[in-house]
Order: sequence, then C-alpha cells, then structure tokens
Amino acid sequence: MRKLLVVLAALSLSLYVFATDEEHHVSKDRELDVKEVIIGHIINDYSWHIMTTPSGEHVSIPLPVILYSERSGFHFFLSSKFHHGHSSYKGFEIAKEGPQAGRIVEIDENGKPYEGGLIDLSMTKVVIGLLVTMFFMLFVFLKAAKIASRGADKAPRGVLSFVEPLILFVRDDIAASAIGKNYNRFMPYLLTVFFFIFFTNLFGLIPIPPFGANVTGNISVTASLALVTFFITTVSGNKNYWTHIFNTPGVPWWLKMPIPLMPFVEVIGVFTKPIILAIRLFANMTAGHIVMLAFISLIFIFGAISPVVGIAVSPFSMLFAVFMILLDILVSFIQAFVFTLLSAIYFGMAIEEHH
Repeated sequence: MRKLLVVLAALSLSLYVFATDEEHHVSKDRELDVKEVIIGHIINDYSWHIMTTPSGEHVSIPLPVILYSERSGFHFFLSSKFHHGHSSYKGFEIAKEGPQAGRIVEIDENGKPYEGGLIDLSMTKVVIGLLVTMFFMLFVFLKAAKIASRGADKAPRGVLSFVEPLILFVRDDIAASAIGKNYNRFMPYLLTVFFFIFFTNLFGLIPIPPFGANVTGNISVTASLALVTFFITTVSGNKNYWTHIFNTPGVPWWLKMPIPLMPFVEVIGVFTKPIILAIRLFANMTAGHIVMLAFISLIFIFGAISPVVGIAVSPFSMLFAVFMILLDILVSFIQAFVFTLLSAIYFGMAIEEHH
C-alpha cells in the first residue's frame, strides 16, 4: 500500500509539472480547452496522437490513408501529409467544420469540398483497434484449441485455463438459459461477440499504441454488432415469433383492427431492440473514457488557478482516475455480458415454440 501511494504521488507530481508547463505555453495563445482534449481522445482519428510537447509540437503515429476518388482514382499516403489537419495534400484535406468535420474531403481549386464521389478506406484508430482485437482473438483461441486437442483428459492450462471458464459461462449461463435446447446453433456468434467486446474494451484502457482506441465507443462499431444480432433474429424467427408480432394472442381485437395499434407497436419494438443494443454499449464505454479523462484534466484546470491548489488536487485526481480504470475493467466484462445476454434473449424469442 505504501509503495502504491508513493507511485501515485510521483505520477501526480509529474503530471502536475507537465500540466503547468502546458498551461504556461497555451496561455500565450489561448486557454487550454479541456473539452477539446477529451473529445480528441475518444473520437476516431487518422493518426495516433501520443502527446503535445510544451513547445506546442504534436507527437503522433501517422496511419495509412486509402482513398478512392471518382475524379482521380486511388490514392495511398500517410496521414502525416495533412500535418495534423493544418494543410491539404493531393486535393484532399481533413474538414474542420460542417457535417464532414474530422473526415477527409476532396477539394477543388478554390478550396471548396466536392459533393460525394469519395470512398474513404483509411486505416483509422478504430480500424487498427479492430484488427488488433481480431489477431489477438485468433492467436488466443487457436492456441487454446491446440492445447485442448493435446490433452482433452487433462486439466486446462495456459490460455485455455483463462478462456474455458468464460466459454462455459457463455454457454451455460447465457445461451442455454436464455435460448433453450437449440442454443448450440447460436453459440459461434455469441462467443465471438462476447470475447470481441470484452477484449476490445480492455484494450481501450491501455494507453499505449496500438491499444487505447475507443473502439466500442464508436457508434459505427456498436451499430454493426447490433445489426448482426437483428439479422440473425429476423432470419431465425419462426411462425410463432411472427404471429406474436402481427397477431398478438390475448390482446383485444379492437387493438388490432380496424387500426392495427398492437402490430404497429410490436413492429416498432423489432427495430428499437438493435438500436438499444448499439446505444447502450456505445454510451457506457464512451462515458467511462470521458469521466476518466475528466479526472486527469482536473490537474490542468487547478494547476492554472494556483500551483498550490494544483499540487493538492493532483493525488486525488490520480486516485479517482485509477478507481475509474479499475471500474472500467469491471464494466468491460459487464457490457460484454449484457450485449451477449440480450442477443441470446432475442434469439430465444425468435425460435420459441408455441405452448
């Protein structure tokens, strides 16, 4: 415990010194925008920002930019050509405002963006985060399968000892209990989505590239997962499932005709379920990152008010930040569990037989 307090105190003091140096620099031009700092960390980007030096220089890892334009064909270059969004390259730039803000747009001779005709296939932070999780899952489960095949009658060891309890948890406590006897047909998807969300959430807490990307805090990622759940539910739906939607049993006839009120409500429910799945995962993971960054930003805020206040607040900010990291580890598992459980419940509703 004493060692932990010493480490926190040293880290707090170093962050405070950096904060005051940073504030001293930015105060010459403009005040430090905490909102801009936080949003810059949680949104997707074409480069991997590491830090900003006291001299105002941005240290980042450039990522590959892959574009297809109807006017000029394919383009391949590194995002460093944009100089952190301050310049254009080969007729492309990162939009600073408008509906395309933060995205690459094609511009004409007058610097105005063209409408449409540009396909962006760039390797952004979120894409890199997805690939890292994908390769990690391939490595872990191929390794676990190899260990299991060599010693089927032995106690699990290595990575198998870590993933096997989670696999059994998904099978017995989620799939079997929510779906029923036909749960095996949905196990590949449920296991994939559970471990994908779990590992991705954990990797998002590691502030070292290629980790640290807020992948599940990107609405496009969570919406894609929810759409897969929606597609499987819709395709798997049996006669009983669709009967409960369009001709709900036990409901008075005047709620179904001449105005189909209940069928309308049920159909709306079919489409709101994946929306809820996507927004719940997106909002919870984004909120965790924002709160953690907000606690760290308190060092900058109070350091600008007074050096004494900044030194006093730094240890408390770090303690709260560490607490949020530990809480986010738990939330990473909970969110993977909730998304998988709700998907299993929807599958169970789709294949439930008439009693």
